[in-house]
Amino acid sequence: MKLIVSQKSGPHGILVVITDKDILGKKFMEGKVQLDLTKEFYKGEEMDEKDVITLCEKARDLHLTGKHAVALGINQNLIDPQNILYVQKVPHAEVVMG
Repeated sequence: MKLIVSQKSGPHGILVVITDKDILGKKFMEGKVQLDLTKEFYKGEEMDEKDVITLCEKARDLHLTGKHAVALGINQNLIDPQNILYVQKVPHAEVVMG
């Protein structure tokens, strides 16, 4: 599964945004919670898992959205499964690295 990844420099370091390719450009709403994957924030380049893992090692913050992106975070021990938000069954997690 290809992932869409973008890097942003912030005041506290690098933010890496990782999104499943198949949900990019869609909106998900549940109650007052919204995942708007149409925004520029989520746009980036297509990468394979190995390259994404390398980027995660350099990041200060991670935003992971979609089944594959969140599974990668869990498999790399970056995400506690109890800290995953689901919006219309789409998983989303944010991580602040030490």
